[in-house]
Amino acid sequence: MKQIMKYFKNYKVKAVLAPLFKMLEASFELLVPLVMANIIDIGIKNGDKPYIYKMALLMIGLGLIGLACSITAQYFSAKTAMGFGKELRYDLFKHIETLSYTEIDEIGSSTLITRMTSDVNQIQTGVNMFLRLFMRSPFIVFGAAIMAFTVDAHVAKIFLITLPVLIVIVFGIMLITIPLYKKVQSRLDSVLLSTRENLSGVRVIRAFNQEENEKDDFCEKTELLTKEQIFVGKISSFLNPLTYAVINLSIVAIIWLGAGRVEEGLLLQGSVYALVNYMSQILIELVKLANLIVTETKAVACANRVGQVLLTESSQIYRDSLPDGAEAGRTGGRDREHAGSDIKVQFVDAGLTYKNAKEPSIEGINLEVKKGETIGIIGGTGSGKSTFVNLIPRFYDCTEGKVLIDGIDVKDYPKEKLIEKIGIVPQKAVLFSGSIEDNMRWGKADASEEDINLALEIAQAKAFVEEKDGGIKFLLNQGAKNLSGGQKQRLTIARALVKKPEILILDDSSSALDYATDAALRMAIKEKTDNTTVFIVSQRSSSIMYADKIIVLDDGQIAGMGTHEELLASCEVYQEICSSQNKAKDEENNREKHDENKKEETYAPEGGVTV
Repeated sequence: MKQIMKYFKNYKVKAVLAPLFKMLEASFELLVPLVMANIIDIGIKNGDKPYIYKMALLMIGLGLIGLACSITAQYFSAKTAMGFGKELRYDLFKHIETLSYTEIDEIGSSTLITRMTSDVNQIQTGVNMFLRLFMRSPFIVFGAAIMAFTVDAHVAKIFLITLPVLIVIVFGIMLITIPLYKKVQSRLDSVLLSTRENLSGVRVIRAFNQEENEKDDFCEKTELLTKEQIFVGKISSFLNPLTYAVINLSIVAIIWLGAGRVEEGLLLQGSVYALVNYMSQILIELVKLANLIVTETKAVACANRVGQVLLTESSQIYRDSLPDGAEAGRTGGRDREHAGSDIKVQFVDAGLTYKNAKEPSIEGINLEVKKGETIGIIGGTGSGKSTFVNLIPRFYDCTEGKVLIDGIDVKDYPKEKLIEKIGIVPQKAVLFSGSIEDNMRWGKADASEEDINLALEIAQAKAFVEEKDGGIKFLLNQGAKNLSGGQKQRLTIARALVKKPEILILDDSSSALDYATDAALRMAIKEKTDNTTVFIVSQRSSSIMYADKIIVLDDGQIAGMGTHEELLASCEVYQEICSSQNKAKDEENNREKHDENKKEETYAPEGGVTV
């Protein structure tokens, strides 16, 4: 909660004025029963119509002043709540952007989305309701009790019994429901995760005919959410009946005692009406307060959840500048040997164990990559290929050893300088709604049209872009669904090339390309980039066989290193990969030939006889 409260600092005045005007409104409301009592005891009793009209005008005046105060309070509370929500949402998003992949993986993207949308909206509503009612309702409750004593202290003693009972009921239910609402929000996270997975994986679900299974899974999660909500709702539902029962019993007691006092001549009839009216005001305000407490309980639970995210610090800390002497490539120790050399990237006993994982994903990686070299990385599924290249841009930090670029540990680079050096094409092609040109400028904001066209040409994307309506101005829809998988991959490669990076990482980013396009892409990168060091992660041996050096990973360790010919002669794992892929390719070629022969046998030339 402490992290949330600071967002009131720019709205202190408005946050004070809103409840102040609400209390002014409540003050005028508390005067109404007294005016009504005078109308009954003086105007109606004596048949004094002018007095009745005068008091009626006074009541209208009190109502109009109260209305003006209420509208003013609503304005200030709305301004405070909306501004508060805007700043909280912005800072939360900004903070999430600073978190490393480790924290995002641990918290979960679906939970972060829930906390930035649903939770912040709930907090915003809570702030608005708090400023409008949380001060007004208690003020009227206790104000009505005090005013009752000014009417008749003997009958007003009932208020002293009623108020503690009501406070116990209201706050008792609140204490029970707060932790339950936390569970409801966690169930909501689960439903959101399921929804997100279904929407993003709808094609896979349909391809494997898993619609029914996903429906059953979603129904199960929504039923759990529903049960939690119904359970906490049942507890909250006791609030109104209990408060109504206590208030109505109190009104019965007031009328019973008041009637006796009136009969004895100690109390006027209008005063009894005023006491009943004050008790009714207490009832109305406590009902409001009860509903408010439900809202505030949810808001507190959401605020704690948002606060947890704001308290989560990134495990990665970036320096503001390079360390002394680092500009020359000297960081001391072993790195001094390579000062001034052409070593671009160096892995020194590098390893990574993901958080909460029992075993390392990669370990003992030692590698030196020279400027301008092309490095192929291959291995079986789960061998650590993506983890390997993710250490270079610091998506994850080494848990052992280190990674150096130009002789400097990547942990010593300021974030901007590190990202300037590296162009990354992830496994999943991600493009954003907007024009192709807008997406290209993600790589370099001030890129010229010539830079964009060159990048598109290298990425083998220029031909199909020119065919689109408007060329690079062609608008992509959400997720670039109006492009094929291969087109999206080529555009993501072009986006990385626009910035002319010193290091280019292609993380299995050509899987949707045919062999000819893949080969042309690799050749263009080699010929048209200026000494760019390239890391190619691929499942296909044909994509990396012409690399200057091939790294074969097996179970997180280097199983072989060398050229294609050297690995075929010495690395068993690489031999198995190439053998299995060549076998699959031969089978595919034989199948194609068989299909062609079958067509020739089935169909005779024009004018001939069918066999």
